Amino acid sequence: MTDVDSTPVETTDESSSTAAGMQWYVLRVASNKEERVRDALQRKIKIEALEDRIGRVLVPTLKEKRMRSGVLRVTERKLYPGYVFVEMACEEDGSVTENVWFVVKETSGVGDFIGSGGKPTSMPEHDVVQMLAASQKSEDEPTLSGLNIHPGDQVKITDGAFESFEGEVESVDERRGMVNVVVSIFGRMTPVEVGYWQLEKVE
Repeated sequence: MTDVDSTPVETTDESSSTAAGMQWYVLRVASNKEERVRDALQRKIKIEALEDRIGRVLVPTLKEKRMRSGVLRVTERKLYPGYVFVEMACEEDGSVTENVWFVVKETSGVGDFIGSGGKPTSMPEHDVVQMLAASQKSEDEPTLSGLNIHPGDQVKITDGAFESFEGEVESVDERRGMVNVVVSIFGRMTPVEVGYWQLEKVE
């Protein structure tokens, strides 16, 4: 996830990971324009020198591995479609200063902040922690999407050196997309590692 390129600011504490004097707010945006809005806001923040009023602008995503036409591909899925998260400083009464409001509202694809009475409502701390954790995780290696294979399952290997062998799943490494299966080779139970796409469950 790309953050605003600005001078690092002091954070309140490690658990919140929120810049001092700022809170997180949720901005409604047009569907499928989340990244475009984020990038436009980041550019405007730098141009208008508003780093002291607006910190990070995030669109949390999850990287997933998917099999398509026999090829393992990595895709990104938005965790909160239609929303962009903005780290921002508001006035004491909860209002947004006119210059910040103008920069945000004049960005193509932007709707409005979640809030009432013309004032955005800051996110509860537990939601902030969850959102930031998701944003951090999006930078990790992709996980498998739709993997329905678990230790103890009976499976059949459909491809590779051990094609047609059947056995029991010993462990699953979702990060790598690999599965350890215990099969009988020459009468001896032997663990072999295969890709999840090389397996089918035996009911």
